[in-house]
Amino acid sequence: TACLLNLPECLFPWVFADAGILKVAPVRLVNGPSRCAGRVEVFLNQQWGTVCDDGWNITDAGVVCRQLGCGTALSAPGGARFGPGSDPIWLADVNCAGTEPVLSQCRARLLGVNNCNHGEDAGVVCSDAGISEVAQLRLVNGPSRCAGRLEVFHNQQWGTVCDNSWDLQDAGVVCRQLGCGTALSAPRGAHFGQGSDHIWLNNVNCTGTEVALSDCRARPWGENNCTHREDAGVECSEVAQIRLVNSWSRCAGRVEVLHNQQWGTVCDDIWDITNAEVVCRQLGCGPALTAPRGARFGQGSERIWLDDVNCTGTEATLSDCRARPWGDNNCDHGEDAGVLQGSIWQFK
Repeated sequence: TACLLNLPECLFPWVFADAGILKVAPVRLVNGPSRCAGRVEVFLNQQWGTVCDDGWNITDAGVVCRQLGCGTALSAPGGARFGPGSDPIWLADVNCAGTEPVLSQCRARLLGVNNCNHGEDAGVVCSDAGISEVAQLRLVNGPSRCAGRLEVFHNQQWGTVCDNSWDLQDAGVVCRQLGCGTALSAPRGAHFGQGSDHIWLNNVNCTGTEVALSDCRARPWGENNCTHREDAGVECSEVAQIRLVNSWSRCAGRVEVLHNQQWGTVCDDIWDITNAEVVCRQLGCGPALTAPRGARFGQGSERIWLDDVNCTGTEATLSDCRARPWGDNNCDHGEDAGVLQGSIWQFK
């Protein structure tokens, strides 16, 4: 039944007593690491129940955090991120302005009216939860803190993420959350080795705009049909050391990058002047003159680290450019890429 405007008793029946006195519906966050993070539950009709994530956002979460005295909202995860409830779903289509002191003053559907299930239970993470969004993620078993197997901290235990639907958008959110730049790749199939603890997340589906992985949709914690052979990984655009070798100048030569504590070359597949410009900028060598291919500056003998490098030209470093995952190539050293900068009088 549609409510008439200007009838708050109809729009918000749960906040009025029979005598017409305003009530505040108690709110709690459950199944999280602290009282300031978890699944949102409200106490109505003498029973606790959940909130549907339809329309649920950071503004709504902010009201919950304020009501609980938990600071500001860090994220507003949906999809039963803190597990599905089992009692009534009291609220749906919550639409807070952000200025309300309590959730029961926000607009929403009539009490108990919804088309939701508990797989859509809304959650909140507040700033006073005693946890850091960044601290709840780590990349392990890789060459640096910005590359490796993805692990998340839940219920006081680290666990992995299943690679079902895992892609570059999801990895991009991880890199941004960890302060590791942009995502270079989203390796699947336990590329960085298999974990041994819980598989916490599955079917992660980020839009790419989220500030934290906990803002992305996924199955409830621990719900999956995966094995550790499907552990997801991430490689972020940390700044890799670079050099030009086997020539008369530090600004000309075969391109080599340092990865996993070892220097290696770059394959010349799609290597072009735009890529060379990024190398020159990173080395402080001015504009690039040419981007020699075919091992013009001699063949390397170590690993071929990068292939199919595809820079837009605006990147500050070569490791910011898109490319295949480190070491993934179909090349030989007869295809080593080079760079020649115009001011060749810059001698070593």
